[in-house]
Amino acid sequence: MADTRVERRLTAILAADVAGYSRLMGVDDEGTLAALRAHRQDLLDPKIAEHRGRIVKTTGDGILVEFASIVDAARCAIDIQRGMSARNASVPHDKRIDFRVGINVGDVIIEGGDIFGDGVNIAARLEAIAEPGGICLSGQAQENIRDKFDIEFEDAGEHQLKNIARPVRVYRVRVRGRDEPATSMHPALALPDKPSIAVLPFQNLGGDPEQEYFADGMVEDIISGLSRIKWLFVIARNSSFAYKGKSPDIRQVGRELGVRYVLEGSVRKSAGRVRITGQLIDAATGTHLWAERYDRKSDDIFALQDEITLSVVGAIEPSLRLAEVERVKRKRPDSLDAYDLVLRALPQVFTLMPDGASKSLPMLERALTLEPDYATALAFAAWCHEILFVRAGMREENRRAMSRYAQAALLHGRDDATALTVAGFCIGLIEHDRATAFQAFDAALALSPSSALTYICGSTLFAWAGDAERAIDWGERAVRLSPFDPLGFIALGGISLGHFMRGRNAEAADAARKAIQVNPLFSVNYMCLVAALARLGNTEEAKAAVARLLGLQPSFSISRQCAAVGVVPSLTAALTEAVCSVGLPA
Repeated sequence: MADTRVERRLTAILAADVAGYSRLMGVDDEGTLAALRAHRQDLLDPKIAEHRGRIVKTTGDGILVEFASIVDAARCAIDIQRGMSARNASVPHDKRIDFRVGINVGDVIIEGGDIFGDGVNIAARLEAIAEPGGICLSGQAQENIRDKFDIEFEDAGEHQLKNIARPVRVYRVRVRGRDEPATSMHPALALPDKPSIAVLPFQNLGGDPEQEYFADGMVEDIISGLSRIKWLFVIARNSSFAYKGKSPDIRQVGRELGVRYVLEGSVRKSAGRVRITGQLIDAATGTHLWAERYDRKSDDIFALQDEITLSVVGAIEPSLRLAEVERVKRKRPDSLDAYDLVLRALPQVFTLMPDGASKSLPMLERALTLEPDYATALAFAAWCHEILFVRAGMREENRRAMSRYAQAALLHGRDDATALTVAGFCIGLIEHDRATAFQAFDAALALSPSSALTYICGSTLFAWAGDAERAIDWGERAVRLSPFDPLGFIALGGISLGHFMRGRNAEAADAARKAIQVNPLFSVNYMCLVAALARLGNTEEAKAAVARLLGLQPSFSISRQCAAVGVVPSLTAALTEAVCSVGLPA
């Protein structure tokens, strides 16, 4: 039997679809289909033919086209977008049909007139992140046309596109009418030098005026809560509320307000209950970063407003941090400023293990060379030395460095909840000065009542101090405020120790397992699990946890751990008895 030969060729691929197609169909399906048909007949199909393109297939609102020349593909896309701009000039904004276009050059497989492969997939993914009326090109496509058109390209950095193995360099061009300047592709307002967010008025889905007041008041409180986060630039209420009653494109909001992130949501009240939804969106790409739904009784509307506000703000802060970390990963190392360096260091700091701390310190020290009074960098440098002290030999040099950095962070971070929390946590653990730690926590919560990080760190300090109830209470508050926080394993460890102290060993084991699921590389939570399992008589599982703990931290001993963080004698004795019974070193 002869081998089947696969037909391949290098080609330019254009993928396009209609932005907001489902919404348009929901409002007027017949009108939308008629308008789309007219745009195809009068503009898209003629332009594709003019530029020697071949329509591979259409899928409802989408179209896939191949060209022998990338120049032809780009010219076709620009003509289509300029044509659509002219055709939309007199159409109300909420009824406009705007196309998003992605263009790539790549090797494709030909089969029965269709084309397949990464070359096609990348074009489709680029179309998905293009703005309405805009064009996204792969780096390879842009390289081939950059000197052939009188337009500018915006380097959007490397993107990890869905189901594409390697990051793809993305370039954007937002095409306007032929008589408009083609060089205007940047946001109407420049982005600030730190993360920026606008909170849009939440939609009132019930139509009740009382519900409208509730929604507006909650949004105002969310704006106020976010404004307390020192590292975040928040657009004022008056600017955000200019969009009230409208359904703007999020990318347009980002350009007009000069923000990187937008929070939007809705409120529906019925039968004594209120449903509130919120979603955080990257305004540059339209990517959803966080979404949550809250269903509550509406007995006390003001208490509900406060509860939801705290929950939303608490959940958004770590989500924004993660988004910023991912963004900074795409920047070249030689272009990083102090803020970027701290963001790059955080994932390694948050392992809370010596290897991660050792990798983070050079970046934090470089940040402090650029900005010596940077409180957040000082605080996280202190945390790195705390980690090295507790889990890498209790060396005096690490203790002294921790103390120096933490004291400086308290001095320079009096208006920074994160710096106060981390510095206070380190001093409370290593200096065993819990009075200073909790003063710092109180100051942090006064600045930012929704600081999940403060409750996370407080939970652990209360646990080591032998205060079981407050360890559990603060830990549960942290989890409630930020259910998916990457540092949630610290709070779960505090909850586990609190239950252990109260003799609730099954609950202690359950919390420890959850903590390990969040971060399987943090050794101390294995100790919590071992102690609870030993008391429950689950010897085999306890010994397996001992082996995992010692694999992560070979030098671990319960006496050294308790001495390092100043554990109260009663808890030290209880932990020692439990863990030593299943082979963990004393």
